[in-house]
Amino acid sequence: MASVLVVEDDQFVRSALIRHLTDAAHTVRSVGTALEALREVAQLRFDVVILDLGLPDLDGSEALKMLRGITDVPVIIATARDDETEIVRLLNAGADDYLTKPFSVEHLSARMAAVLRRSRAAGEAAPSTVIRVGGLSVDPLRRQAELDGARLDLTRREFDLLAFLAGRPGVVVPRRELLAEVWQQSYGDDQTIDVHLSWLRRKLGETAAAPRYLHTLRGVGVKLEPPGAEPSR
Repeated sequence: MASVLVVEDDQFVRSALIRHLTDAAHTVRSVGTALEALREVAQLRFDVVILDLGLPDLDGSEALKMLRGITDVPVIIATARDDETEIVRLLNAGADDYLTKPFSVEHLSARMAAVLRRSRAAGEAAPSTVIRVGGLSVDPLRRQAELDGARLDLTRREFDLLAFLAGRPGVVVPRRELLAEVWQQSYGDDQTIDVHLSWLRRKLGETAAAPRYLHTLRGVGVKLEPPGAEPSR
């Protein structure tokens, strides 16, 4: 059972989501505006937020940005917008998943289950030591990362990707494994991985053309290793 906040202004869709989630034994609260959502999240603890983009007071993408400023609660975008550029932008902005309306209750349940599994696994993880790779340090328990002593401002997904790769320094991780372990998906679009790698590289002060820590092996996968390491053969 999870505590769910539904942010949806369409009363018909809102009622259907509440009914389905309640039948599945989840505790549900619902609001119809972005400002109400921010107030709820600031005052109460939720396991997941289902966020519509077409809200009457504030676009959902702006609401997502504001949510990420105050909480790390997993957010699933649920909207009629299906533009691929928009989807990638929202995933990069901190959304944990994205569903395009109309979707089945089974589809929503599966996506919620994957997001909650991953979130709970992170919260229940045993205390771990800080991972150090060159000048990079990653603390999985506190969900903090530093580069040469400076704190990195990472989104939830950027941190998860960095922590997963840092825990396997020098190992080439296939994209399929990244989708399964970081995104909790058995399939997906490689562009999603590329976008997150691009933003992560920017925060690490590097580029794909001039990598320091993150190295992409075309057709194989991605690896993280300290600057100056011997190149893979």
